[in-house]
Amino acid sequence: MRVLLVVYDNQSFISWFPQGLGHIAAVLEQEGCSVEVYNQDQHHYPDAQLTEYLDQNRVDIVGVSVIGGYYQYRRLLGLSQAINRSRQRPFYILGGHGPVPDPRYFFEKTRYDALVMGEGENTIVELLRALSAKKDLSGVAGIAFPKEGKVVINAPRPLIPDIDRIPRPAYHLFPMTYYRLLRMPRAEPTDFVAPLLSGRGCLFTCNFCYRMDKGFRPRSAEAISEEIAFLKREHGITYIAFSDELLMSSQARTEELCRSFIGKRLGVRWCCNGRLNFAEPALLRLMKEAGCVFINYGIEAFDDQVLRNMKKALTTKQIVAGIEATLASGISPGFNIIFGNIGDSRETLRKGVDFLLRYDDGAQMRTIRPVTPYPGSPLFDHAVEKGLLKDCADFYENKHLNSDLLSVNFTELSDEEFHQALFDANRRLIENYHQHQARRTVSAARSLYIGRDASFRGFRQS
Repeated sequence: MRVLLVVYDNQSFISWFPQGLGHIAAVLEQEGCSVEVYNQDQHHYPDAQLTEYLDQNRVDIVGVSVIGGYYQYRRLLGLSQAINRSRQRPFYILGGHGPVPDPRYFFEKTRYDALVMGEGENTIVELLRALSAKKDLSGVAGIAFPKEGKVVINAPRPLIPDIDRIPRPAYHLFPMTYYRLLRMPRAEPTDFVAPLLSGRGCLFTCNFCYRMDKGFRPRSAEAISEEIAFLKREHGITYIAFSDELLMSSQARTEELCRSFIGKRLGVRWCCNGRLNFAEPALLRLMKEAGCVFINYGIEAFDDQVLRNMKKALTTKQIVAGIEATLASGISPGFNIIFGNIGDSRETLRKGVDFLLRYDDGAQMRTIRPVTPYPGSPLFDHAVEKGLLKDCADFYENKHLNSDLLSVNFTELSDEEFHQALFDANRRLIENYHQHQARRTVSAARSLYIGRDASFRGFRQS
């Protein structure tokens, strides 16, 4: 069976390696399928070119995967139209978190033949076996599909308990010399970067999160170290971006991973997502020794009541202690703050901006975005209950038009006041970042001309 996996164009010069499709490609190859990857992201092909490709090449299955978001939604609509226009239209499989909260709505918009809901590695294999045997799809757990004018939603599939058994992504099918050019905080100009999963899921229940999976399933330290060594050996990777929601799921697990990296002398820099309630000085020093250069923290708000409202399981005291310990360890912290959750106001926004400015080390430009109640999140359900949002169609077609604009207003501010407050906040942050960059550039010029620094490589904008 010939399968074409489509990586949508995100209009970036450098793109993130599509890890989900990479794992799907690996299990399909194990199943004996002929797998090809259509890299719209690398080549910026127009959607019409996908129609042309399908017209000229016989493909049995075409697969597309998207997360939630206004941009991904519109890319999905364009790709679906391109697939449906093809003269040799393949069986169309849709996947990813984005469509799962409302399979019927997304069928109306895309006309998929099957929607994989949740983890796809086992589901896709069973689905293709059913198709090959011409069996009814009602017995395939974890999918939705159209039948006799209606969308049938099958029972969910249990999560894969041992994710070490999932084969690593089929890197050989993807243009790794392109993907490894990804830039991450504190990466050196000579670094080649690759994302990697240390586990799936999260132990926390923030109200704005639309994660579908329950709980947290870690990969073993041995499996993670082996994949890092593979990427380093086969693709020259020198920097790992741990992309899962929470590498720092506990102090014990983080320590185990770090000791594995040190013991195996992997010699790579890396970054991860972390929790500030686990950011203890001793652990951070160990992370630094193991190669960690940047930890991205989901702070989300700098107000204890708002943190409680969003069920962040974090306090401002923990935030300050964790950020100060991270900076003291020599690791750069990433600061994520959103605005507009239940209880937010101009005052809570001001406190967030003051906090960001106080601890900014210039590793990244940081701006504040409005909170978005993605379908599947508790905040979405709250918006529907309060009459602020009708349904998934209302969200995608009327409300969520851009991730930096308000989609649903949970505050007591008017929409105009909300956007004015967000503009004022981000103006302070943007000006601070560029002032920091200007000071750094002037310092380099001083070293060059006054200190005769012959190692200077020229004034470059990056």
